[in-house]
Amino acid sequence: MPRRLIRLATLVAALGVLGLCVLLSIAVGANAITPATVGAALVHNDGSYEHTVIHELRIPRTVLGVCVGAALGLAGALMQALTRNPLAEPGILGVNSGAAAAVVLGIFVFGITSPDDYVWLAFVGAGIAAAVVYILGTRGSGQASPVRLALAGTAVAAVLQGLIHGVIVLNDFVFDRVRFWQVGSLTGRDVDMLVLVGPFLAVGLVLGLLLGPSLNAMALGQDVATALGARTARTRMVTALAIVLLCGAATAVAGPIWFVGLVVPHMARALVGIDQRWILPTSALLAAILLTGADTLGRIVLPQGELEVGIITALVGAPVFIAMVRRKELAAL
Repeated sequence: MPRRLIRLATLVAALGVLGLCVLLSIAVGANAITPATVGAALVHNDGSYEHTVIHELRIPRTVLGVCVGAALGLAGALMQALTRNPLAEPGILGVNSGAAAAVVLGIFVFGITSPDDYVWLAFVGAGIAAAVVYILGTRGSGQASPVRLALAGTAVAAVLQGLIHGVIVLNDFVFDRVRFWQVGSLTGRDVDMLVLVGPFLAVGLVLGLLLGPSLNAMALGQDVATALGARTARTRMVTALAIVLLCGAATAVAGPIWFVGLVVPHMARALVGIDQRWILPTSALLAAILLTGADTLGRIVLPQGELEVGIITALVGAPVFIAMVRRKELAAL
């Protein structure tokens, strides 16, 4: 079978699996809802208790889970392509921590409690953290090598996480506001949050998906990309903008979720090869599947209550991360 057909079949299969995950996410919860009831509610809301739960709680949460997962997966793929670093992802490079630190400081210093304001704080924090990591990673040699960026991102993330934990421990007001958000959660998110972050996620997703050809050219090296007519400086700027939009919006909604952006792009490359035109959409779909599935699993894994989605992704992602580091073929992209 031609490679192109295999890639197309992979995308179609991923869409099918995502559709199944969406239906499970709507049906599964503290009170399980039958598939027939789910189908009836999607066609017509009759105002019953189950239909109200589906429309006001589970559908917004599911849609946000799909969007946040797609954003994190695409952001991770963009980071790895831009930096040529197989270990790059929003968490490891400090972008998620920057967004989270800005939100926590906004609550602590200014008393901000509205989730609507979290979005703007998260964007500012993500942008500042990305700039600091890049400056530290290029300081001296002027080359943003994978190792230097990873070390700079780890250092910045560690400092920011220390700041976050210090504020949370010392201030009960902040602790009450961010204790579930900080570990990564979709619990309690509603339609208003979806409306607020939707435009930012949409712009970030569109920009990211359009960058495939340019990132393919940059993979050949600076000189070759320039000779081919690629505008490398503009590509870096647009990629950075897409990453900040995706990470800022995703973190504002669900808190800092680790490992999704790290693991998923490697899965995408294993399925569709090294062409960024296919890696980027595949990463978005696979990450949406992972996050939606993890959120659904978190609702049923405990007899009482829920396990937050950030904990599930960490439990899944950490062993995969260790295995990836041990594989020599992942030393460079």
